[in-house]
Amino acid sequence: MLKKKLFALVASLAAFIAAPAWAQTKDADPAIWVVKDDDTTVYLFGTVHVLKPGLSWFDEAVKDAFDKSDEVVLEMVEPEPATMQGLIMKFGLNTTGVPFTDKLSEANRAKLATAAADLGMPVEATGAFEPWLVAVMASMAPLKKLGYEPESGAERTLSDAAKAANKPVIGLETAEQQLGFFDTLPNDLQISYLATTLQNYDKVGPMIEKMVAQWAAGDPVALGDTMNEGMRETPEIGKVLLSDRNARWAEWIEKRMEKPGTVFVAVGAGHLAGNDSVQSYLAKRRLTATRIAY
Repeated sequence: MLKKKLFALVASLAAFIAAPAWAQTKDADPAIWVVKDDDTTVYLFGTVHVLKPGLSWFDEAVKDAFDKSDEVVLEMVEPEPATMQGLIMKFGLNTTGVPFTDKLSEANRAKLATAAADLGMPVEATGAFEPWLVAVMASMAPLKKLGYEPESGAERTLSDAAKAANKPVIGLETAEQQLGFFDTLPNDLQISYLATTLQNYDKVGPMIEKMVAQWAAGDPVALGDTMNEGMRETPEIGKVLLSDRNARWAEWIEKRMEKPGTVFVAVGAGHLAGNDSVQSYLAKRRLTATRIAY
């Protein structure tokens, strides 16, 4: 019975990792940038990875840029649920048999129990997973009861629109690469990541509302500060999950500028703010990302 529950949980988690996003029925004007030369245009759009149905963001300048683009580029192309589930099981299972809960404070162990209950599983079952995966699960545990559904995600909207318009969709990374970033973190960093997640567990709802408000208002600086706060607390994790990836994506854009065409690139909005943003790395390559006013 427990094994069955674990597989069901991982299947649900796979859907959230593969297709994150948020929304409410009102207008939003999220930030979008453009990088151009004589024969190439790259639009750079920041998404919020957790949304509710109904927010009107896929219009105006965002939709105009999408419609002008020949191809769509996401952080990751969503794999089939069974494939994603298999990858999570491959990278996320704790094969060492060594428990991590004794490295958590008493307060964080209590929050872990709350998160497990919200996920519909006994807290003892979390020991079957590596700390990074428990952190991801804990960060997503409150979302369903707060009304968040992966089907409403920005990436899903963009993917569906691209399919309807016969636009090719490619990923900057694969699902295996993304899970590998977490899996290769040293165990002590995974524990730190989990501890930070649990410390902020009670703030998930208010923090998501704050992020969406900043995103909808087109305030990438404030949004970046909010989204990246936890990663800045642990610079080693921020380097792996944020700045190193931003540098690689800037390199990808630079190479793409060598080929004619128009491209719509959508990545998490946290990657488009701060001193180590994608735009900052583009500037080091003498490429200017200009924000589109609308």
